[in-house]
Amino acid sequence: MTKKQQKMLKRIILSVILYVCAFFAPNGTWSEAILFLATYIIIAYDVILRAVKNIGHGQVFDENFLMAVASIGAMCLSAFSEAVAVMLFYQIGEWFQSYAVERSRRSISAMMDLRPDHANIERDGTLVQVDPYEISVGDRIVVQPGEKVPLDGIVTDGTSSLDTSALTGESVPRTIREGDQIYSGCINQSGLLKVQVTKGFDDSTVAKILELVENASDRKSKSEDFITKFARYYTPIVVFSALALGLIPSLITGQWHTWVYRALTFLVISCPCALVISVPLSFFGGIGAASKHGILIKGSNYMETLSDVTRIVFDKTGTLTKGTFTVTDVQSDQYDRKTFLHLLALAESHSSHPIAKSILEANKEPIHESDVDSVEEIAGHGVKAVIAGHTYAVGNQKLMQQLGLNVPAGTGMGTMVYAAQDGRYIGYAEIADTIKPDSKDAIQEMKAAGIAKTVMLTGDSQSVAEAVAANVGIDEVHAQLLPGDKVDCLESMMTNETEGTLAFVGDGINDAPVLTRADVGIAMGALGSDAAIEAADVVLMNDSLKDIPKAIHISKKTLKIARQNIVFAIGVKVLVLILGALGIAGMWAAVFADSGVACLCVLNAMWCLKA
Repeated sequence: MTKKQQKMLKRIILSVILYVCAFFAPNGTWSEAILFLATYIIIAYDVILRAVKNIGHGQVFDENFLMAVASIGAMCLSAFSEAVAVMLFYQIGEWFQSYAVERSRRSISAMMDLRPDHANIERDGTLVQVDPYEISVGDRIVVQPGEKVPLDGIVTDGTSSLDTSALTGESVPRTIREGDQIYSGCINQSGLLKVQVTKGFDDSTVAKILELVENASDRKSKSEDFITKFARYYTPIVVFSALALGLIPSLITGQWHTWVYRALTFLVISCPCALVISVPLSFFGGIGAASKHGILIKGSNYMETLSDVTRIVFDKTGTLTKGTFTVTDVQSDQYDRKTFLHLLALAESHSSHPIAKSILEANKEPIHESDVDSVEEIAGHGVKAVIAGHTYAVGNQKLMQQLGLNVPAGTGMGTMVYAAQDGRYIGYAEIADTIKPDSKDAIQEMKAAGIAKTVMLTGDSQSVAEAVAANVGIDEVHAQLLPGDKVDCLESMMTNETEGTLAFVGDGINDAPVLTRADVGIAMGALGSDAAIEAADVVLMNDSLKDIPKAIHISKKTLKIARQNIVFAIGVKVLVLILGALGIAGMWAAVFADSGVACLCVLNAMWCLKA
């Protein structure tokens, strides 16, 4: 609780005590009037001052004006208890709203606390603390245990565990060692690290995330825009309606006290604070709840769109799969796995192809150049190498066909690398981009969350794409696509609006055009990826597809609560406004229709934080 909230709470408690004392004072005496007046001054002075100040600035029709006119008018009509009650319950409602907003802000405070206080740089053999803005690309900094990592860079010395929870929502620490990429905003838990800076502070991960969070409230949803426009026209209309209600019947009947009282009641009921505060608070709470899980939603408009998503289109590499080629299967009738992989690695040792690199990584035996007598690369087919007096041919099916060899078909999940020794087939290795362990479960959870159709776009071969899709449960596949083809394919799908809102999920590095074009662009594993943070509408910092159904659930819950508040607040106000105009509802009903409804809406909005 802030100091301002504590001060306001003390005023409320003191006012309640004086208000109770006024009720026990003799009715119609000076002591009663003085107690009510003292209570009114204590609880209402700041509202009246704000109303006067706003009128001076040309902002007449706001809740401060409504409350001030209604309560002062009630005091003039000797309705002391009602006048005080109007202000007292209004201030209680405002306090609850303030407390709820503070709770929402605390839910994303981990994001805002990412900003580092200093960076350590070594000068003349001693560590000096400097502002992170003063550090340039290429400088070497020192991150001590317990400190925030101030800038993005590469670890040049040291091993440690990093707490990345503020960035990713992941509670399990990550081990970091020499040569690893390190991102600003993480906390160094154990060892001392020396880091070579690769990005200045303005371009760092923490700066990008802070900018994203700070600007999220600027992008309003349709519901918030409706409330803003509604309040702009609604408040002047009810003020003039109240004026007409007080004057016209009074001039006709001469019952000034009755109709002015009804007009003041009408003013209190009409105060739109329940809508103006609770609806934006719902979205703010939803964005805060998502940030706890490492899901950054750039604005409430994107949250609203996300809640309507019925189709999700996925990139394959780096999204459904890990994006790294590995040897998934080895078969040889002549050699054991270890020996066969070593022979393949010797043959591919001079190649820079990604498939060759995956074979070299799978091989555990040391490679000496002297072991390979000669290597001939055959474009589009593979390589031929002479090793220990034997001629080896290593490549694809076309190379084997050239040698007149029949080879087994693969599983369709990856690329087949076949090998022949002295013209005789000896085995194969299958190289595949491994599917992420949670992909299949995540797709099932999305469908359970209301996603009607899932699609995969990839530049990979049709057979590999179909195998991956079948494995994880994707409904539709478009393969062998260039980056431009992906945009065309997505636009073609978006022309069919009857199928619903469409989201695209990509790794954010090479999918920026498609992320931008979709109704909602979702960037996977965007830690350190500027392209993802810039292009996407939703950024999943913890590289997990399971965060997508979680984000959909949060957005749907937020929209449900916001709409509940709109319907409830308008419904109650319209009902009590009619009853107040007819003289059936008095000032106490007005207090409930205003402050009571506001408190209930705020409490309902706070459920968004529990998502």
